Parts: sequence; structure tokens; C-alpha cells
Amino acid sequence: MKKKIKWIIIGIVLIGISLVLYSMSKPPAIVDMSGDSQAITFQVTKETLVNTIQVKGKSLYEQETSVYAPFSSKVTQWKVKDGQQVKKGEVLFTLDQTELQNQITQEEAELHKADLEAQLQAFVTNTEDELGMLEATEVERKKALAAKEIARLTQELNDVKDSIQRKALTQKRLKLNDSQYRSPGDGIFLFDQAAKQLQAVGDNQLIGKIVDLNKLQFIALVGEQDVFRIKTDMLVKVKMTAMKDVLLDGKVLRVSKFAKTGTDQNSLNQAAQFEVVISLEPSEYLIAGLSLTGDIETKSKENVLALPSIAIMSDKDSSYVMLEKGAGQYERQDIKVGMSAGDKVEVLEGLKEGDVVTLQ
Repeated sequence: MKKKIKWIIIGIVLIGISLVLYSMSKPPAIVDMSGDSQAITFQVTKETLVNTIQVKGKSLYEQETSVYAPFSSKVTQWKVKDGQQVKKGEVLFTLDQTELQNQITQEEAELHKADLEAQLQAFVTNTEDELGMLEATEVERKKALAAKEIARLTQELNDVKDSIQRKALTQKRLKLNDSQYRSPGDGIFLFDQAAKQLQAVGDNQLIGKIVDLNKLQFIALVGEQDVFRIKTDMLVKVKMTAMKDVLLDGKVLRVSKFAKTGTDQNSLNQAAQFEVVISLEPSEYLIAGLSLTGDIETKSKENVLALPSIAIMSDKDSSYVMLEKGAGQYERQDIKVGMSAGDKVEVLEGLKEGDVVTLQ
């Protein structure tokens, strides 16, 4: 009997604990908070909600044209300075033609000599054929034919070599026209540090670049969890680290489909990074190399009901708020929520504009 009473008491205690826990997780239908002067309330408003992905990176010139030395030579005159504004067709530097002209003259002479030798060899071969075939034996005729075939193949090989040499010679003649190197475009000329004001340059050596200061891009990296959410033409709000008050508008130009080299192979624990290129509007404060932060607008909804996320509570699989019913009376109201944007949540069902809710 005593044992039975003991189990009854234990059951009552467990039921009491369950009721307390249930009451804590599910508030009563109506709560009187009229005596609570410090209750925090929120009003349901209509707003535009925007989902964003924040990216960081650097500004780079969109259009850069590299300048290379057309051939190896002494520089007779530099007509451009570092940071100088240049126009397309303007002479940047002048190279000495002497060495290149000597090479052209020598190669022309070698080709002419090869032509004369080929003509002489053809004449000798034809003469020997005409004289030798008259009294030659069958074996000698076969040897002569073999020698003639070898000579023909050798001539074909020489013709190929001659063609290659003539093309190279043509290229050198065209390079002479670049001894006065002219700017390939408009912009600012910037010297490569290794070539700045050299007295001689090497063949195809990088001299510098011409950049268009009016066209810059924002190059950023994003992780694999965000890359599929970013699409071309999405709008971007851009801030400069150096001047936080300057706001710029941008637009996504392209998203790389390949991970940045080195971020996907060096370590299995290292997350892959993908490059995002964002166009920027012109700005007097914008130059290459600046640190930038951008908020890419991936999704937006206009004129939707919204509440701060802190005002919304959860109960198992449902969401609810404590809705004001007047005179400090608040009642639980189940709601259906939509997209989240920062600290705001879209309310799809259960509330209307102007409703007031409170934190319990």
C-alpha cells in the first residue's frame, strides 16, 4: 500500500513539472501587462526587404593596355613620363634602327645567295643528267635517279626554310615602322618599374601600361556557399574603406565558374573562393588599389509586412507573436513568416499593418 502511494506521489510531481514547462513554452491566450510600464513593443510596418551578400576586395582598372618594346635596341628618346595623359597615336618613345636594319640587310643577302646557289645547282644537275644518260648503264641510271630524287627533297626542305626566313624578314621590316612607338589607346601611361627610363630595351620587353582612369572594376572573392546566389546584373552598394561616407553604385558583370587558383587544391580544409567582377560608376575619389566592401542585392520584396526578428517567437514548427488587444492586454497570435533580411522578417499571414506586438 505504501509503495502504491509513493508511485502516486511521484506521478503527481511529474505531471506538475510537465505543466510548468508547457506553460513556459506556450504562453496563455491573454496576458495582462497593463502594470508593466517598460514593456517593449513593435509595430507591424510595410517595408522593402532586401537580401544581401557582403563581399570585400580591391578596385582595379577595367581597361589596361600593356606596352611592349617592338624589338631590341637603344632608346634614342623618351617622349612620355610616368603618369602622363596620352592619346592614341601619340609617340611614346623612339628606338635606334641601326642594329635591326643591319640584321635585315644581312638576311636579305643570305637569301639572295641561297637563291643563286639553288639556280646553279639546278643548272649543274640538269647538265649532268643530259650528258650522263647517253652512255650510262642501267645501274648508273638508277643511281642518277636516286640522286635526283634526293636533290628534289633537299630542295623542298630548303624552300620551307626559305619561306620561314622570308616571313621572319618581313616581320623585321614591319618592326622598323615601330621604331617610333605610338600609343595604342587613350589614357594614363604608367611605367613598369623595371623599364623606367632605360637607355636600352630588350625584344618584347614590358615597358608599361596605359590605363583608362574612368573605368574601374571591383574584384571580390566569395565562398562556395554564396557563389550560386550571385547572378549577373545584380545591383551592388559599394563602400570605400578609406572614405566610408562615399557610397558607390555597382553591378555584377560576371561570376567565375572556376575556383581561384590555389584555394581549392592546397588544402582539403581550405574553402574554395570564386572571383566576382563588379562594374563601378565613375567617381573622383576612385582609383585602383583601394579596399572596397560591397553588398550584393540577391533578392528584394517591396511593400511587404515586416517585423523585427526579435519580436517573433517559435513554438515547435510554428511562429507566433504577442499581439496587443488594448488596455495592456496581449494575446498570442500565430503567424506565417517569409524571407529574412538583416534584423527584419516578412510576415505573410496573421498580422496587418499597424498591429502592435510586444516581447513577453
